[in-house]
Amino acid sequence: MTKGGLSIAIVGAGIGGLTAAATLRRVGHDVRIYEQARAFARIGAGIQQGPNSVKVLRKLGLEPRLREMAFRPDAALNRQWDTGEVTWERRLGDEVERKYGAPYFYMHRGDLHAALADLVPDGIVCRNRKLTGLRETKDGVTLAFADGSRADADLVIGADGVHSIVREVLLGAEKPGFTGRVAYRTTFPASLMEGAAIDDCAKWWGPDRHIVIYYVNPRRDEIYFVTSTPEPDFEVESWSAKGDLGELRAAYRDFHPKVQAVLAACPEVHKWALFEREPLPRWSAERITLLGDACHPMTPYMAQGAATAIEDAAVLSRCLDGVERDRMGAALRRYEDSRKDRTARIQLISRLNDMEKIKAEIESVYSYDAWSAPLAEAVAAS
Repeated sequence: MTKGGLSIAIVGAGIGGLTAAATLRRVGHDVRIYEQARAFARIGAGIQQGPNSVKVLRKLGLEPRLREMAFRPDAALNRQWDTGEVTWERRLGDEVERKYGAPYFYMHRGDLHAALADLVPDGIVCRNRKLTGLRETKDGVTLAFADGSRADADLVIGADGVHSIVREVLLGAEKPGFTGRVAYRTTFPASLMEGAAIDDCAKWWGPDRHIVIYYVNPRRDEIYFVTSTPEPDFEVESWSAKGDLGELRAAYRDFHPKVQAVLAACPEVHKWALFEREPLPRWSAERITLLGDACHPMTPYMAQGAATAIEDAAVLSRCLDGVERDRMGAALRRYEDSRKDRTARIQLISRLNDMEKIKAEIESVYSYDAWSAPLAEAVAAS
């Protein structure tokens, strides 16, 4: 750590918050993370990391670990829900790595979170701290928590998700929009398939729903699936809410036998309502800014929610590198101006969940390098 760094409070110890802590510590800032959970749990969820986010993780030193623990298939298939006809084979493996300069990984979300958590000292993560309010002063920002404790910082970063309290402080109370759809998802041992074969990765497109199925490690011994299923009356956005297997299987009863086999084998499932927002008018104040789902929550259909949060963290650290306290507001506006167009575009395309439109975006999404992408012009000091 260099002398003179900012004291930065990050609200939320998810993937975006942990990445921000790691990137900001690299440029000499004093970071503390405040997380409302008492402990981290390895909930059954997979995650995809494209070349754009892997480039960030590479510079943080995580690429060797990711190569050991993540699955790197040669291709991802798009199939018709009933016939199984392949409608698009998206080439991955060595081909995507040669083209975009980094690999494409499929992994367990908990494994990625654990890898990021190992980048920051455990002592800077304050658990069981649910934020209740923020107050800006002439000297900084005071954070108030549900347990009655308080903390002070030069700068606060809201990495606290789609229901962000920090966002509410900045922009007022507003509910995110429920898409009317839910994600059933789980991981389970491949041995429960009793020898039935699955594709390395496939998205099965139905008329009004889909299911994505893939392995989450190179041993191919753990399977993940996630759906997008219309259920307009369910609005529980929780990592741990349980779903009803009978309802899930009924919703996909007409899908291909390969899908049926996966759903028959899974022992339990979680259920997560899908929310989104329109692009926000602004992300920042003089001493407060947002990151990831707190400012650009998106549907998971392009697998870019966590990836764009990881990009945010790298760009934010570039904008704050060497910045003094009296220049924070200008630096935060530069960060926002450097990121808003890209994240708004990805939000829009992901929402549409249209295979042809997703194809057209791959080049611009995967080729992006948050460490070298041009930053917006520096803005004048406030």
